[in-house]
Amino acid sequence: MTQQFYVSPEQLMKDRADFARKGIARGRSVVVLSCRDGIALVAENPSPSLHKIGEIYDKIAFAAVGKYNEFESLRQAGVRYADVRGYSYDREDVTGRGLASVYAQSLGAVFTAEQKPFEVELTVAEVGSDVDHDHLFRLTFDGSIADERRFVVMGGAADRVAETVVNGWTSEASFDEAIRLAAGALHEDRTEAITLEVAVLDRNSETTRGTRRAFRRIAPDELGSALDGPAERAG
Repeated sequence: MTQQFYVSPEQLMKDRADFARKGIARGRSVVVLSCRDGIALVAENPSPSLHKIGEIYDKIAFAAVGKYNEFESLRQAGVRYADVRGYSYDREDVTGRGLASVYAQSLGAVFTAEQKPFEVELTVAEVGSDVDHDHLFRLTFDGSIADERRFVVMGGAADRVAETVVNGWTSEASFDEAIRLAAGALHEDRTEAITLEVAVLDRNSETTRGTRRAFRRIAPDELGSALDGPAERAG
């Protein structure tokens, strides 16, 4: 009879964590940051159709790095949770904190019970009345959750990108300024051109666009104008 090797629970958890971290480290970075106008979400993403950033509910967005099929299944589950809760109770009952708690439970269950953990890292962003009331919940592969302030950086080059963002971040930045900061941090020390996926949670969507839905994708033309802003004003 073949005898199975014994692996301690501590070693098993460590091996799973190392496996997940390596997968996430291969992913291109994402920056989510609060600013005067709302929350900007900027991702390095060469695919025009496989999104790393998405809308969950009225004032809640989702950003992720890692394996697309895994974080896309989580995004879809989040949309279903938000729709059911908003329909059964009230739209105000759908919160970023509640959604982040559901994601934390799902990620934790997979990490401890399944053979392979999810190779993903997520941010749930909820825009508030001002920067101090914005919520950025960062979730890791093991179900750990943190309520971040100002900004979140995820992905393989997170430390380097975060260093640039922290030096340039200000609560008074407009969307264009926040997008330029994130884009510059993602592009720093890169010799090749990068393709960006950008969206925003508009703090004043109800007054400026007449809708509770704060999420809006930034089209290529608008993105180009935002990135070229300083040069145009200097001219």
